Amino acid sequence: MPIAALFGLAVIGLVGTSWFLNRDALQRAVEAQIRAVTGLELVVNGNIDVSVFPGSYVSFHNVGLKGADTIDPALQVDVLTANLRLLPLLLRRFEIADVMMLRPHIHVVRDAAGESNWTPFVETIAKAMTPGAENAVSFSEIRIQDGELNYEDGTNHVSEKLGDIDLSLAWPSISRSFAATGQFDWRGERVDGSIAASDFAALLSGDRSGLKARLSSAPLKVAFDGTVANRSSLMMEGVATMDSPSLRNALRWMGQAPPGGGGGFGRFALKARTNVVGGSIAFTNVNVELDGNVAEGVMTYVNNGRQTLQATLAAGNLDFTPYISTFRLLASGQRDWNRQLFDLSSLSSTDLDMRLSAAKVTVGPSKLGRTALGANLRGGALALSVGEAQMFGGIAKGSFAIARSDAVADVRAQFQFTDVDLQACASELFGITKLSGRGNLGVSLMASGSSPFGLASSLDGSATLNGHDGAIAGFNVEQLLRRLEKRPLSGGGNFRSGSTPYDNLNISVKFADGIATAEDIRVEGPAARITLTGTASVPSREYDLKGVASLTAASSGGKAYDLPFVVQGPWDDPLIFPDPDILIRRSPGAAQLIDSLKDPKARDAVRGVLDRLTGGGARQAAPDAATPANGPAAAAENAKSN
Repeated sequence: MPIAALFGLAVIGLVGTSWFLNRDALQRAVEAQIRAVTGLELVVNGNIDVSVFPGSYVSFHNVGLKGADTIDPALQVDVLTANLRLLPLLLRRFEIADVMMLRPHIHVVRDAAGESNWTPFVETIAKAMTPGAENAVSFSEIRIQDGELNYEDGTNHVSEKLGDIDLSLAWPSISRSFAATGQFDWRGERVDGSIAASDFAALLSGDRSGLKARLSSAPLKVAFDGTVANRSSLMMEGVATMDSPSLRNALRWMGQAPPGGGGGFGRFALKARTNVVGGSIAFTNVNVELDGNVAEGVMTYVNNGRQTLQATLAAGNLDFTPYISTFRLLASGQRDWNRQLFDLSSLSSTDLDMRLSAAKVTVGPSKLGRTALGANLRGGALALSVGEAQMFGGIAKGSFAIARSDAVADVRAQFQFTDVDLQACASELFGITKLSGRGNLGVSLMASGSSPFGLASSLDGSATLNGHDGAIAGFNVEQLLRRLEKRPLSGGGNFRSGSTPYDNLNISVKFADGIATAEDIRVEGPAARITLTGTASVPSREYDLKGVASLTAASSGGKAYDLPFVVQGPWDDPLIFPDPDILIRRSPGAAQLIDSLKDPKARDAVRGVLDRLTGGGARQAAPDAATPANGPAAAAENAKSN
């Protein structure tokens, strides 16, 4: 009964207080406290609701908060509700317990000096949070519901908008800490975030404070645990982690142009010791994972008007296949160059300076051993340098550069392959599968075009190959020469089989406008030698070569045997056939026929027989078609055609 009586007296007191309360004084007191805490003037353009019982609050409708020296409000709120503390209210003191803002519209503008229209608010609340301050903070929580924030930075040309903000800000009066938790929409994604500062007053004044922050969304998750200070510039030190199921989608969501090609840049994770000074971020003790590739090292990111990434990383196994999977030199037919235009937009978005080393590297079908390479991207020009790579069973060194000129790529490549497996090297680099052995390969090429076909059509430069102890598959020169030496007109037979072994192989080729000219091609084997001259078209991928195959004197009983031949057709399956004129000349039967045709009587007799067989002169022979003036070759050609 005594408790019930006390409760009843309290209720009666609250009701009575609500009747005799000076509502104008209450409104002025609430406005004064908000002004003292925020440093912003409260401009009320709508109704004011005051309630003491059962709920104690003051609600302002259509409210604006602005600085003393500004005209446009920094904050507009549909409904601002200040909840009052009950006990001081009974003693006729008006103290705010917490503030709730319904549908606030926050406008943040940053000038060239880095100051914003919210700087007075930050300075005022920092003073209010100082122990012993004259205008101490009377409330410790602000809740935002269904809010909207617009941020504008004209100096850096940045404009962002956050919508559907549900946020709770708390700084307990008995503690120096600060916490904020909530959610908001940004660029079509819902973001869940939280931040906690161990010393809120120090954080607001720019002094060092402990900080824990977390942002989580579908494209990207970011967390930081360390310290922060902001005296002359922002400084942060601690451990940062990032995680994304698709780095390409995360970059696109953050407004960054993802690398072109559409391949790779999927699963991404990073954990590192982080040091932030202004617009520069240094990562040490880095552990980074991208598309299953894991590396360790250091990284630096700088954004001073242009983004720059520097990194020195070491890895065990690296697989670059995802990044080149969409880049095809050849079309689907495997004989024509791809004519699809290059996407060079990613070359101009970011500067890159990277040093990378790995124990094993995979690039498509190529397997590399210990590899050290560097990549430099600056001003739209990409330069790749290979310090050393264990490749094709040997060592590869060189450089590769791409410079962007509008939609055209200017490409330069210089590589030196030492003691490599020629079969693997020629197959993977040039699509030639009929060469084996070991040797040294050097290339120095340049081209310009908007597609692989354009590059092939403008190819200039040179290439040299010195091989040894190998073979050329597809034909056996020694067997072919021995057969044709005995029976020149017996036909090549199945000469497109077997292989031609060699002791030494020397190739020197010059490229000009997509045409490769053979300056020196020599194949020296134990029983045969081959020399070649002519051209090869890079755009059409076809040979047009002439050569001479020779049996060595030692293998042919002390008498050398030479046979000219022709190589024509596509690179992957060329036609190789001997010179028919030479074969006819060397055939005993054909030689007698040619000699007999030199005699006019014999020639007339043969022609008479041919005329009778063909219809008595229906075929008219050209006059003097096989006269001695035209030589035996013309006579042989006429005999072959008949």
